[in-house]
Order: sequence, then C-alpha cells, then structure tokens
Amino acid sequence: MNQKAKGYLLGVIAAASYGMNPLFALPLYKAGMDPDSVLFFRYLFAIPILGIMIKSRGRSFKLRRTEILPLIIMGLLVALSSLTLFLSYNYMEAGIASTILFVYPIMVALIMSFVFKEKLTLRTILCIGLALAGIGMLYHGGNGTTLNLTGIALVMVSALSYAIYIVGVNQSSLKKTATVTLTFYVLLFGVSLFLVRLLLGDGLRIVGPWYLWGNLLALALFPTAISFLCTTRAVQYIGSTPTAILGALEPVTAVFFGVVVFGEALTPRLIGGIIMIILAVTLIIAGNDLPTYLIRFRKLFPKLPLKKRKNGH
Repeated sequence: MNQKAKGYLLGVIAAASYGMNPLFALPLYKAGMDPDSVLFFRYLFAIPILGIMIKSRGRSFKLRRTEILPLIIMGLLVALSSLTLFLSYNYMEAGIASTILFVYPIMVALIMSFVFKEKLTLRTILCIGLALAGIGMLYHGGNGTTLNLTGIALVMVSALSYAIYIVGVNQSSLKKTATVTLTFYVLLFGVSLFLVRLLLGDGLRIVGPWYLWGNLLALALFPTAISFLCTTRAVQYIGSTPTAILGALEPVTAVFFGVVVFGEALTPRLIGGIIMIILAVTLIIAGNDLPTYLIRFRKLFPKLPLKKRKNGH
C-alpha cells in the first residue's frame, strides 16, 4: 500500500473513531460528571497508552528545541477544541453538535487557500458542498426549535481550533516529527488546560459505577489516542484539506451508533445524507484518477452487439 492510500485509510479511521465521542461521553454526563472531569480523564488515560507505544517502538521521548513551542500550541488547540465541543453537549444534542462541527474542513480549505496559497480546486469545492449537503440531511431535526446560540458558538470555536491544529501539524516544524511522539506531547500539554480549569473551578468529579470507567478508557483509546494518531499521520501523508474532508465520516459514525445502539430509525433522509457524504469522500480520494476509475468500471459491463434485423433492416 502506497503512502497516499495509507493516508486516506488513516483519515477514514480517524474520522470514524472521533465520531465515537458522544457514544462514550453522554453516559458519563448522566452520571454527574462535567466536561472538564471527563476530558481530564480522557487525556490522562490516553497519555500512558501513547507512552507505551513510544517505548515499544524504540523511539525517544526527546524533543528538539524548535518543537517545544509548536507542541505546546498544538496541545492547547486540541484541548480547546475538545473542551468547547464537550461543553456544547450541554446546550444542544450531541448529534447536532457533531453535525455543525463539520464546518472545520471549510475552515481548513480557506486557511490553506488564503494563508498558504493552496489552490482551491473545483473538485475540492464540490466535495465540501456535497459533504455539507449530506451533513444537513443527517440533521433530522424538524420540530421548528431554534438552536442555542451559545452552543453554536462553542462548536464554531471547536471547529476553528481543530482546523488550525490540522493545518499547523502540516505547516510547522512538526511535519517530520514521529506521529506517536507528536501525539503524546500534544495530549500531555493539552491536559494542562483541564487541570487548571479543575483547580480554579469546582474540582474533579469522580464517576460512580465501576462500569463507567470503561467509558473513560474507551474515550482515551478511540476518539483520542487512535483518532489523533491517525489524523496526524494522514495529514503527513495526504495533506490538510483531504484529511479534513474525510472528517465527513464523523457524523456517519454518529448515525450508525444511533441506529445500532440507541435504536433510532434509518430513514430515507439519513440514507440520502450518507450516500452524499460517501460520494464526497470517494471524489476526494479518487482525485485526478476519477476518469480512470470510471473507465475501468464501465469496462466491467461491455456493450452487447446489436442483433441485425431481419430483411436487411
């Protein structure tokens, strides 16, 4: 598998695993934990997982001086993105928040275009438009209620922070930093934000039932360690914009768990939204090779010769 294919696969895994946030976080909220406590444990448990990965691969924990400040900034950006997203769950449904969060690929594309002069191609614009249309169909609200402005503002801050992180990893001295090491220090510096907030706030809230600790471990593993590792590596392989667009699969993950775990109905509207998102992802992955793939697909169904009509007609 070449690097480009690996990048797309990692981008898909990153998006799918990050979409698991509400699945594991909402039961913790119901048990009385607040966002700061949930995120503190989420990052705290993920750090040793990554540390074990670094040691098992024989890599060093040492950093170059030029990497320290960018890593601190990236860590705080990721932590801010996580915090504002989890806070938004208190103001709107998690599925709606995950839907609105998908504005971050647009932010990534615009930052790359205006700041780093990356050409914004027609295909990229089309993919973003298709994905947004699909996301809009996944939002199955229709009761006429108005979304909470505080919740919207929090999700927008989360999206912008995440967009800057994706761009920053690819456009700074961190581009060549080992993925596991980079993610380890991003989480290590990021957890300081929650620690400060807990010290200045109401303190750490411990989860009660023993089985809910499994939710905290799952948050540390899937939408944190695995997602950030795959995102960082995907950005290094295929760039910021394609990785961001692959994030369209995050709400699809939310819909999947909503149907399978929580028994929500799989309506034609949801199916249509999923198809549009998959089409957008397919277009961005196929890239300039799309005509080749279409020709190959067409060759699978060769035209049958027309029978000659009788009497020379």
